[in-house]
Amino acid sequence: MINIRLANIEDAGVIARFQTEMAYETEDILLDKETVETGVKSVFYDPQKGKYFVAETDEMIVASLLITPEWSDWRNKWVWWFQSVYVTPYYRGKKIFKRMYEYVKTLIEEDPVAAGLRLYVDSKNKNAIAVYKALGMNGEHYKVFEWMKEE
Repeated sequence: MINIRLANIEDAGVIARFQTEMAYETEDILLDKETVETGVKSVFYDPQKGKYFVAETDEMIVASLLITPEWSDWRNKWVWWFQSVYVTPYYRGKKIFKRMYEYVKTLIEEDPVAAGLRLYVDSKNKNAIAVYKALGMNGEHYKVFEWMKEE
């Protein structure tokens, strides 16, 4: 049985490990583990940064995602962004993300100041794109551009 829940600070180590694994798997980037763990913990210390959700089975966390808020002046409501989505390899294809998506979507539907949700995905990640489309998400409106300063 899969349980979806709001994460807590005790989950930070697992979430940080998921993030380092995802960065290496999807972009061949080796992240500094201490930096990532500090970054994950900072979300728990400052809830305005967002909130993590986890999926667990038999008391083992098998997936996580981060929700970050963005104010929409067009809607006068918050848009929730899915970020840092990770499902452990063994549990992929078992509809874990779908369960997490539906859980968060229900929270948005019940929240009068939440307008909806968004996410970004690497354009080469065809599997993730297929999952998001199957859930009814639309990726046709925007392209995301970024600039990041060199570290």
